[in-house]
Amino acid sequence: MQPVISVRGLRKAYGTFEAVRGIEFEVREGEVFGLLGPNGAGKTSTVEILEGLRPRSAGEVTVLGYDPGVDVRALKDRIGVCLQATNLPEKIKVSEALALFAAFYSRNTDQNKLIDRLQLGDKKDAFYSTLSGGQKQRVAIALALVNSPKLAFFDEPTTGLDPQVRLEIHGLISELRASKTTTLLTTHYIEEAERLCDRVAIMDEGRIIAMGTPREIQQSTLGHTMIEISTERPLPDGALPELMGASEMVVTGDRKELRMASAEPARAIVELVKWIDQAGVGLADIHMKRPTLEDAFIKLTGKSLRD
Repeated sequence: MQPVISVRGLRKAYGTFEAVRGIEFEVREGEVFGLLGPNGAGKTSTVEILEGLRPRSAGEVTVLGYDPGVDVRALKDRIGVCLQATNLPEKIKVSEALALFAAFYSRNTDQNKLIDRLQLGDKKDAFYSTLSGGQKQRVAIALALVNSPKLAFFDEPTTGLDPQVRLEIHGLISELRASKTTTLLTTHYIEEAERLCDRVAIMDEGRIIAMGTPREIQQSTLGHTMIEISTERPLPDGALPELMGASEMVVTGDRKELRMASAEPARAIVELVKWIDQAGVGLADIHMKRPTLEDAFIKLTGKSLRD
């Protein structure tokens, strides 16, 4: 099956500065694909090239079978785009905005159903200037979906929104996946990518440095689970148990806590509990923390997502 997005050797230069340096990836039909990276990584340039908003310097790109640098009009008729910021005239009504944008496309979805789906029914006759930040973002998403696109671009769709609105938008993206609409998502919330994306590509300094499912990236980058065990009485002095797959084993100064990393956490915990029982110090608590996508991101880039 032909990928919805295919990128080969994509480069984008601004004068002598190369923002995108020969990246390659594919996006499959119906998946939610995340593009992550710190500020300046090249995400925005990449997405704008895919949307037909910015010319590329080199490389091969197809989106829905079109070259976004050539078939701009045909491509824009079949995609939906929700940008980081959307500003409409203050006195335009929500229903008027949807009708206006619908007129730009050769095909449309039912606007009333779309308004209800985004919980804007009681605001469809309201002026844009009277809407809250969350409501304005819902309108922006409605405008991106008014042509029933085969591919939707969401560029940081939940930045600055309260948790409830963010969860509503998460639900909408999950609905799009269920309806086989392909989604490319950029976000500054790492937990959002971990929750929503089937696969992610991590960009840094114009290159893709990791790609796969969130779990694959976590395992390939870090691979170890952190284990913390607390005891009721101090652990005995002397050598700690030798556990298969264990590393970074540390005991706190009062010898009531043991921390370690393990590639085989289930086996390590069983062996540790046996050792503690034999030592007679009493088990108080166990915590196990698997590596998160954020842990992997920081390990790969040396930065947080907002750097």
